[in-house]
Amino acid sequence: MFLNYIKELFVKKSLKNNLNIVKNEVFTSDIQTIGLLIDESKFRHSKELFNELSLCGIASENIKIVAYRDKLKKKKTYSRPTFSKKQINWRGEITESFLNEFIETEFDLLISYYEIEKPILMMVTSKSKAKFKIGFSAVDKKLNRWMIETEMENYKVFVSELFRYLKSLK
Repeated sequence: MFLNYIKELFVKKSLKNNLNIVKNEVFTSDIQTIGLLIDESKFRHSKELFNELSLCGIASENIKIVAYRDKLKKKKTYSRPTFSKKQINWRGEITESFLNEFIETEFDLLISYYEIEKPILMMVTSKSKAKFKIGFSAVDKKLNRWMIETEMENYKVFVSELFRYLKSLK
């Protein structure tokens, strides 16, 4: 318990250093690729969210999902790449290869689908090489370029608002 607390402090310190680096990315093109970072500890409708994005014209092979859970069950196999806080070491570095690959991928859009500030999720969002980042308004304003004010369970409202805003940009 105490060691987890110390580890979280190191992650928060690393996150604070990352948040001070301001990235002024400009949104200029159509959305072709989407990275979806979901907190499945609180949200259990990942498939429905994925389907909703597909219905809006994004090809399903261009949507890459990574899920976070507070606790992973050792004997359970997950349908999508799933990680927990155990995939971060003491220096705030990510040790899981699929997660590093997700961060290094230059998505047109990163959707940070979590509304509770968890240091590991915020770290993945801040380190992501995505061109444009969108999330919930309840999360730190420095992480995302756009914030949508709704609740996590209202994924249909979130997606419709997202594409309404994207169409107004064109």
